Amino acid sequence: MERSIDPKKMSNFSFASRKEPEFMCHQLLRCMTCDLVYVDQPPPEAELANAYHVADYDSEAEAIDAAKAYMCAIQPTIKTLKQRKDVLEIGAGTGIFLDQLASSGFVNPIGIEPSAAAIAAAPESARAWLRKGIFREADYLPDSFDLICCFMTLEHVPDPTIIASACNRLLRPGGAFVTVTHDYRSKVNRIFGRRSPIIDIEHMQLFSQTSIRQLLERTGYTDIRVNPFANAYALRYWLRLLPIPPGAKYFFCSALARVGLDRMKVSINVGNLMATGMKRE
Repeated sequence: MERSIDPKKMSNFSFASRKEPEFMCHQLLRCMTCDLVYVDQPPPEAELANAYHVADYDSEAEAIDAAKAYMCAIQPTIKTLKQRKDVLEIGAGTGIFLDQLASSGFVNPIGIEPSAAAIAAAPESARAWLRKGIFREADYLPDSFDLICCFMTLEHVPDPTIIASACNRLLRPGGAFVTVTHDYRSKVNRIFGRRSPIIDIEHMQLFSQTSIRQLLERTGYTDIRVNPFANAYALRYWLRLLPIPPGAKYFFCSALARVGLDRMKVSINVGNLMATGMKRE
């Protein structure tokens, strides 16, 4: 895809999570070897880090819904771990998922999050676990985590190989790296094409089942599993993602609210993938 960015459409939510789609993107190319779609000339890392730092946050309800879906999908991996002691989440948002991991037995949760607004919106129980900034391997000791999670974050970095390789070194032998990404080859995204919500100025990468598997293979993981899973969100949120005129969205959302259906949760497989790799014993 050719670069398509309109400065007039930019706002404080352009680099926020679960925002309403703007359908803007940098130039996107597809690798004919590994099937990855990527931005060939990404913005400087410091520029991206600042954009996420100052972004607004208004998706608390959706963050809770997403954490529930992640927790359900990650259960088979958690059961294989030797211990549930140290866990790191890269792109932790408000720490909702860390809270769930703590409830499941992890004793030392840590989250790194660049958005100051997301950390400010974090519940008191999770705020102490969150560190503001971007992920840097040097901030942690090798072989120090049993589980590292990176949900809807790999697409936002200039080079996901750096993240995946670093996480392998930070895991204890037998530990797991789990990531959630969009699948640009899913039926929903192929139907919407250029009007898919994943075509976004935030995304430096777009994965398929082939490309995310190859990433984990190249960075040394074993027992790799890649599985699609469903998300359950309120109807009003699903409507926000549709590529229809704003007036139509307002009409349908208002109609649903009048009959009390706007908050009804609907589970849909929109092509999200959970990929897991284990560190060799």
